[in-house]
Amino acid sequence: MVGPTRHPGVGAGPEELYVTPPPWDIGRPQPAFLALAEAGALRGRVLDVGCGTGEHAIMAAGLGLDATGVDMAANALRTAEDKARARGRTVRFLRHDARQLVELGEVFDTVLDCGLFHLFGGDDRVAYVDALRSVVPPGGRYFMLGFSDRQQGEWGRVHKLTRAEIEAAFADGWRVDSIEPSTIDITTDSDGIRAWLVALTRI
Repeated sequence: MVGPTRHPGVGAGPEELYVTPPPWDIGRPQPAFLALAEAGALRGRVLDVGCGTGEHAIMAAGLGLDATGVDMAANALRTAEDKARARGRTVRFLRHDARQLVELGEVFDTVLDCGLFHLFGGDDRVAYVDALRSVVPPGGRYFMLGFSDRQQGEWGRVHKLTRAEIEAAFADGWRVDSIEPSTIDITTDSDGIRAWLVALTRI
């Protein structure tokens, strides 16, 4: 890793994370999610949870899909709306707690999660997984990029994930299709962050 091992901004409130662009806000989709899009894995109504400045929701809209992004950082959502408008994409962005997705009263065929699941532990993690289960119908897919336990250094409130943790969190109502080593690109280190790319199907 280059520079400090503590992740800048992690542990701050949602608004504070986007006062200046955080390292994971790279101005383009994460390569792992772009590869999913190019492989045709995204379908139907797409939800980007913890969407930040909206790259993955905008990517889904570019495929002609019905795309929604949710985040708690209003300033990030404003940037996302500006990006979508500038690129001619129609995306709905909502300020909403990902642990309360049931309140949307909607279902989504594909959920993308880059860097949100790994922020939750304990009861918050349980609530988040319950929320996902409430909005993804049988056959729907959930794709997650999260910090791997192989990543070195201290990263604030990020929970470095083990394969066993992921499997345990989604033991009820999900089929684990794959958990593969991957990378989260960041602006502060050309090597990126060691991550897991997780693909699940709702059963």
